[in-house]
Amino acid sequence: MESADKRSGDVSYSDFVQDQWSSLYRTAYLLTGDHQRAEDVAQTALMKVYLAWPRVGSMIHPAAYARKVMINELTSWWRRRSNTESPTLTLVEATQPAFDDTVVLASAIWAEVLALAPRQRAVVVLRYYEDRSEAEIAELLGISAGSVKTHAHHAMAKLRSRLDPSLVAAFDDHSYDVNGGTR
Repeated sequence: MESADKRSGDVSYSDFVQDQWSSLYRTAYLLTGDHQRAEDVAQTALMKVYLAWPRVGSMIHPAAYARKVMINELTSWWRRRSNTESPTLTLVEATQPAFDDTVVLASAIWAEVLALAPRQRAVVVLRYYEDRSEAEIAELLGISAGSVKTHAHHAMAKLRSRLDPSLVAAFDDHSYDVNGGTR
């Protein structure tokens, strides 16, 4: 009888993974800027959720728990990396030239978002790409709402100072949708 209950939980978990994979992976990619690292961190988070599934599956918002696990995993990775890894070479990927202004704008903004400090990048991604409230971000990152505002303010100031003034104007007048294209 126990194995039947376990299979029932596994099916529920499988449905959860199917529903949440793309969202978790997208967030991980936006936070890391690397497809392989994003896949690793999303899979690690889902593995940890699976191990706690009997408890997590009964939660009102198991996806929020999975996202929190993923962000904690990324925070741990950033801390480990800052002590052990030092990139020595920047690889330039061969890409086709972009002719569309929105692609150029998105590429310029995204390159600068990736250059932000990890906590600032996390706040920007969760706030502007995932459209989460300050309270949700504070809970996910384990910081106060005031810290979220501070990180967002400093990140936006840094982005404005690094971007070309014409790009900043497009960004400030909200004619650019960070999820791709103009509004």
